[in-house]
Parts: sequence; C-alpha cells; structure tokens
Amino acid sequence: MMQSWPKRPWIRLNDAEYARLHRQILDRDSWRCQGCGSSANLEVHHRQFRSQSGHDAEDNLITLCSRCHSEVHSD
Repeated sequence: MMQSWPKRPWIRLNDAEYARLHRQILDRDSWRCQGCGSSANLEVHHRQFRSQSGHDAEDNLITLCSRCHSEVHSD
C-alpha cells in the first residue's frame, strides 16, 4: 500500500542548494543509516521518490546506506 502524502508546492533545489541540504540530512541523522545503523556508504534517500513528485525538503529525506537504499528501491 502506498503512503499518502499531503499536497504542497513541489520543491526542487539547484545543485548547490541540494548539496547543502544533503550534508544537513547526514548531520541530522548523525551520519548513520536510519535502517541498519551503518556509517559506511551513506546516501540520502527521498521517502517519496522524485519520480512520484517527491520534493527536495528535509521532511522527505532520510540517510540510508547503499544496501538499505537498494532494498527500498527493489520493493
């Protein structure tokens, strides 16, 4: 079942702004995967995918390691 997200204006940042936000998310999540706790191969994941109009905003982003990130996208 897909999660329902509230409607709001779509936010898409330029590269420099996204790089700052990316770092902010890693700092917020203490440089740890929020799935397994690993500190290796970290990536920032959009909870609601960009391809499904997911926005570049802090409440839509989470830190995951590459393994957990791959698992999310394979479901």
